[in-house]
Amino acid sequence: MTNRRISVIVPVYNGEHYLAAAIASVIDQTYAPAEIIVVDDGSTDRTAKVANGFGAPVRYEHRSHLGSPDAARNRGVELAHGEYLAFLDQDDLWVRNKLDVQMAASIGDDSLDIIFGHIEQFLSPDLPEEMAKEMHYPTGIKPGRILSAMMVKRSTFCRVGWFSTKWRLSGFLDWYARAMELGLRETMLPQIVARRRIHSANLNIVQRHAQVDYVRAVKASLDRRRRAFSAQLP
Repeated sequence: MTNRRISVIVPVYNGEHYLAAAIASVIDQTYAPAEIIVVDDGSTDRTAKVANGFGAPVRYEHRSHLGSPDAARNRGVELAHGEYLAFLDQDDLWVRNKLDVQMAASIGDDSLDIIFGHIEQFLSPDLPEEMAKEMHYPTGIKPGRILSAMMVKRSTFCRVGWFSTKWRLSGFLDWYARAMELGLRETMLPQIVARRRIHSANLNIVQRHAQVDYVRAVKASLDRRRRAFSAQLP
């Protein structure tokens, strides 16, 4: 399986606290990725030092702050050379065989376009006890239709197109909706592939006002489906 290259893309903004653990979980994979691309969206903390501290395994690029992790992800895709793409958020972790089981699934069924796995969420150990008690999130092992749990063929990604940067929180939801509208094939593996960190700076916690984006992304998908259906009518 080693001749199939995976490019790993990690968008980051002021991620000095958790980035090292995220990158380490990629380097520790039983299926070694071809490259690890960290795209920094204008961090002002020690993010650059953390990323560059890994040396050759990590390709680090700093860009002006646009306030969009999806813009950073798109730039990572532009820089990538692998036939497969995998994305990891700066504060999440991969289990050690994440890429291994997903690549095995792709080789077992080459018609698959997108491969997900299960996830579990965990409270970050650095959370103050009082704040930890206020955090409400799904526990246990759950299907993970999130970027950190996905591997996708590069050709598939290009067919769907870039992540939209007009959404603050729902860029992936919009991309996934477009992928499904194209009738692409996906699978959900039973194995845990990622662990999602719950902490005080999660985007969907600190920017609850932007969650209206989720509704708008779903409406945009429904509108596209209606137009496509109408175009097929005699």
